[in-house]
Amino acid sequence: MSGLTGRRIAITGGAGGIGLAIATHLVSQGARVIALDARRPETLPDGVEFRQLDLLDAAQIEAAAREIYAHEDTPVSLVTSAGIVEDDVAAEDIPVDLYDRVMGVNLRSVFLSCQAFGRELLRHGTGAIVNIASMSGNHIVNTPQRQSVYNTSKAGVVGLTKSLAVEWGPRGVKVNAVSPGYVDTPLNHLKAHMHERWKSETVLGRFATPLEVAHAVAFLLGDDSDYFTGAELLMDGGSSLI
Repeated sequence: MSGLTGRRIAITGGAGGIGLAIATHLVSQGARVIALDARRPETLPDGVEFRQLDLLDAAQIEAAAREIYAHEDTPVSLVTSAGIVEDDVAAEDIPVDLYDRVMGVNLRSVFLSCQAFGRELLRHGTGAIVNIASMSGNHIVNTPQRQSVYNTSKAGVVGLTKSLAVEWGPRGVKVNAVSPGYVDTPLNHLKAHMHERWKSETVLGRFATPLEVAHAVAFLLGDDSDYFTGAELLMDGGSSLI
């Protein structure tokens, strides 16, 4: 993967799950990674800095971006990986606070992070943003679980990605999304009773590994994807085909 050595990359949700896998892989490719998360990790790989902050608080995100740039004024690409799935509830019964929580983490935090780090990337006239969306955003409606708010939030991430790509591409910043299918993470382990059905509805018959998602992210951050912007890289193992 070319073009990552020495680059600085911030990752929201970088303390666990897919975000931690992305951080670990990017460090192995020579990048310098800053993990941003509300939770403090038990361990982080060498080469990953950590900043604890509320990803729903615009002021905290902007302050983190300013601090990172004050320390060293070089471009910091961004991966937005923070996300939750909490709404296995019939749509007609979803309480407003649940809607706000899921939309907050999955979409509001993505917008605020893109805005804060995007300003600095635009000032430099270069850099990349990769948003973690989902096959559930535009390609399938998952079953048997009910997750209308999650699906809506991830569709919003894809729409935001395309909108930012149009606005910021002419100014040197590429913005893309990775849309994974089912990934083998602790989040999905909470629904182990659904695993066999999910696998049966995937052409490849298995979940993705977090490292496979990290490979896709690294591609979109690196020089090999310089003509990609506004792209949604769907990696669902064929779930949307059947």
